[in-house]
Amino acid sequence: MNSASLHPQEVLSSVFGYDAFRGEQEKIITGLIAGESCGVLMPTGSGKSLCYQIPSICMEGTGVIVSPLIALMNDQVIALREAGVRAAAIHSGLDYNEIRATFDDLRNGNLDLLYVAPERLVNDNFLDILDNIKIALFAIDEAHCISQWGHDFRPEYRQVSLLRTRYPNTPCIAVTATADTATRKDIVDRLSLPNLYIAGFDRPNITYYVSIKDNPRSQLSRFLDARDKKESGIIYCLSRKKVEETAKWLQEKGYTALPYHARLDTHIRANNQERFIKEEGIIMVATIAFGMGIDKPDVRFVAHLDLPKNIEAYYQETGRAGRDGLPSVAWMVYGLQDLALQRQMIEGSDAPEEQKRIERQKLTAFLGYCETATCRRQVLLNYFNDDGEPCGNCDTCLHPPETFEGSIAAQKIMSCILRTGQMYGGGYIVDVLLGKKNERIERQGHESLSTFGIGTEHSSKEWQSLIRQLVARGLLYIDMESYGAIKMTQEGVDFLKLKPSLQMRLDPKIMGGNMARSSTKTDPMTLLENESDQDLFVELKALRMSIAKENNVPPYVVFHDKTLIEMVLFKPSSLSAMNDIPGVGKSKLDKYGQIFLDKFQK
Repeated sequence: MNSASLHPQEVLSSVFGYDAFRGEQEKIITGLIAGESCGVLMPTGSGKSLCYQIPSICMEGTGVIVSPLIALMNDQVIALREAGVRAAAIHSGLDYNEIRATFDDLRNGNLDLLYVAPERLVNDNFLDILDNIKIALFAIDEAHCISQWGHDFRPEYRQVSLLRTRYPNTPCIAVTATADTATRKDIVDRLSLPNLYIAGFDRPNITYYVSIKDNPRSQLSRFLDARDKKESGIIYCLSRKKVEETAKWLQEKGYTALPYHARLDTHIRANNQERFIKEEGIIMVATIAFGMGIDKPDVRFVAHLDLPKNIEAYYQETGRAGRDGLPSVAWMVYGLQDLALQRQMIEGSDAPEEQKRIERQKLTAFLGYCETATCRRQVLLNYFNDDGEPCGNCDTCLHPPETFEGSIAAQKIMSCILRTGQMYGGGYIVDVLLGKKNERIERQGHESLSTFGIGTEHSSKEWQSLIRQLVARGLLYIDMESYGAIKMTQEGVDFLKLKPSLQMRLDPKIMGGNMARSSTKTDPMTLLENESDQDLFVELKALRMSIAKENNVPPYVVFHDKTLIEMVLFKPSSLSAMNDIPGVGKSKLDKYGQIFLDKFQK
């Protein structure tokens, strides 16, 4: 297919089945074809991959794509081959003969795109091969991995910068969905990129929900019970033990839940991942080891049972929901203990002190997102220097929390922390405020403090929430060297002196039940109004699954749910009409067009 005579618009239509470019895709693609290098920051599901796939097809030579995970490479290659593109990957999961055949294709100019890991790319033998072939472009996927300020820094990615000096006349594109200001600058500087395109961070199809932990299993159960069991989803946990226990518990409740973590047997892990990709209704319970290599478009929810380490990680993990643009949910529960654990992980790492300082700031910013009384989407976008109006599609918009003038409450908390010597965690401080006489408090003589029992106007949970909010605002901090004691910051000391006005929130009583029920409209079926259309959609999904099994590919590689919905809505009467449906394309029309068309010609 590789030919300099192909026009990007022609490739977009005939290969990928879309009529028009989105945003600045066309400008990026045209620039690359003209030899211009750039960085691209686009939200997941907005078509980043097309920005390097289309010029690789249009240009003379092979597009060399740097990718961090085997699963991600395989996923892209399978999808491209289904679309009629000459794509291949070279990685450690292939045998000698497969790798040799791919090298032969590369030397003979028979590849449009080649995916490789960064370690292999900078290998001298591999570079010698690249020196003797025509390279269309270099693409650095998941480019945030190149930056030590990124949430997923990988040292081996740093070496990729040598491409810019060794092949100065070959255009290079670096793409990512997640990078704050410091990470963006690092990517641009290290790869000497003259242009940076930022397409925004908003994922309007995702509904965001955050709740305080209050029996997390019960909360998760209510959330899942309100959903269709045919939905695919991901549940993230911080520890391997919790992954195993949660998966087993869900299995006992009748869900098809599979565990995934780095210590799981390699074959079991690979099998679980394959089932998640190729089947419907699978819930993957995983650590953060799972996800980056997954391009499954119909993940309808991502749930967090523990707090991620920062907003970038949260944004990327929740971004695995709804890649097809259909309604999806990001759901999370967290508590002060999660914050303490994340602080402990930061302090216990071998990172330089400067990096620890940045990680602490990022964690505090994330807590601010969790504790906000305003639109969550606005807080997310503002973090990435993006903006937007209140979305009306997150829990704080749908169920606005009550706010009150909290200066007096804050003063009570801080006074209690000071009078108890800044030596105790949140639970102890709350017990003193509520005037609870127990053995520990009496042993310390704290029942005689002036702050003992001065906080009966709020419940224990409300005081815990107020403490978290003060941590989020930087007035308090958790000192892990003092076993998680809550202490005053200088800003907190200044606050006590000046006593300014302070708006605080009271957590809504919606802890998973109503919240879950109000977020169930993520089944594509809800986009089809009448029963006959819904029945037809089910038939098309069954046909797609049978084709996928026969060809041993994921169902979405045949057609996305979104494409099936378009088929149902427009009911094509000919192959020509079928070709007009977004996401079909010439190769898939030739392979599957008539089979699907028959469903409309009964």
